[in-house]
Amino acid sequence: MAGQSRSSMTGARRRTPALVAVALAAGLGACQATIDVRGFVPDEENLARIKVGEQKKEDVRELLGTPSTIGIFGDETWLYISRRTETYAFFEPRVLEQKVVAIAFDEAGSVSNIQRLELADGKVVQHVARITPSPGKELSFLEQLLGNVGKFNRSAGGYVPGGSQSPPPGTMRR
Repeated sequence: MAGQSRSSMTGARRRTPALVAVALAAGLGACQATIDVRGFVPDEENLARIKVGEQKKEDVRELLGTPSTIGIFGDETWLYISRRTETYAFFEPRVLEQKVVAIAFDEAGSVSNIQRLELADGKVVQHVARITPSPGKELSFLEQLLGNVGKFNRSAGGYVPGGSQSPPPGTMRR
């Protein structure tokens, strides 16, 4: 019996480094970056077919497809947007590459300008987290909870919702 115990301990000693190696490999594998590519930017060959002043919106849609988005103030600008990001585990994604093709149209619907933008052309907009205060007193949770205690008192002669009294005049719905 002592022989069996000794061989099982030797086997356990041999398996321990292997199990540690497998655990480390699994842990490192979880830290692998995830690359996401989203959106669509037409290739240079198709963009070269578009001639400023000659083609209309229908021609552009036929050559390049539907845009990713249309300009906010009317549909005079079509945007084709593509972005490649890298994400590690639960961290914020990091933008590796971003391409934008902006095609502007004039009032007649003809192409007036084609512009190519990269990630470096973008501008970071800082979000302002200010809060506009409202007039009045801010009550704490406890003040809100205990604020109505004693307001609906039968002995004071006030109206108690669900009681036998009729509601004050002008509060009934018809």
